[in-house]
Amino acid sequence: MRLARVVALPGAALLASGCRGVQSALDPAGPAALAIARIWWVMLIGGTAIFLLVMACLLWAMNRRSSLRHPSRLVLLGGLAMPTAVLLALLVYGIAGGRQVVAWGQPVDRTVEVIGRQWEWEFRHPGADGRDARRSIDTLVMPAGELVEFRIASEDVIHSFWVPRLGGKIDAIPGRVNTLRLRADAPGAMRGQCAEFCGLSHTHMAFDVRVVPAPDYARWLRGDDAAAHIDATHGAPR
Repeated sequence: MRLARVVALPGAALLASGCRGVQSALDPAGPAALAIARIWWVMLIGGTAIFLLVMACLLWAMNRRSSLRHPSRLVLLGGLAMPTAVLLALLVYGIAGGRQVVAWGQPVDRTVEVIGRQWEWEFRHPGADGRDARRSIDTLVMPAGELVEFRIASEDVIHSFWVPRLGGKIDAIPGRVNTLRLRADAPGAMRGQCAEFCGLSHTHMAFDVRVVPAPDYARWLRGDDAAAHIDATHGAPR
């Protein structure tokens, strides 16, 4: 028991540490990421419960000394009825969560153009006149509380745009523009990453995300770089 405690406590602490951080999908900072995290937890808890149930049935079967009177009922219930019910429930829950992930039917507050190339990300922020007000390399600045539509493309090979704390990922494909809608709930600092192997320097395709209040974002568009400065340790504007 003592040995089990010595091993279990550090192990639990190590597992829990993976649930937070600037690039943890289990530490959501927006509604899309929250929907994804909930689906993940539901599948983890449900899968664990089903695994324990199967193991209990296995132990029960191993300790039985006589055969079942109606084995076909066990096959129908455990092999047909239960999997069908579980998969149907997951389908319904997943579809409901998917509407939140893609921000179905919600008005977009602003757009940002994203260009992936070996080995950097370029972000273009259109101004009121339609022309680019600001451009940045490997640093994404976005306003808190606003739904941003990212229009994502690539200049060379296929990349994959992903901010784990804000939502899902989408490919950046040469000659095609894909869209992804994300909203950040509050100001803070996080990290994005290319999720598609795009060459030997793929690991350098990371970028910083700085979420600032909407007034500070407007100031940053006008050229005030201090308005978008984030303390990565505390996740708040200085």
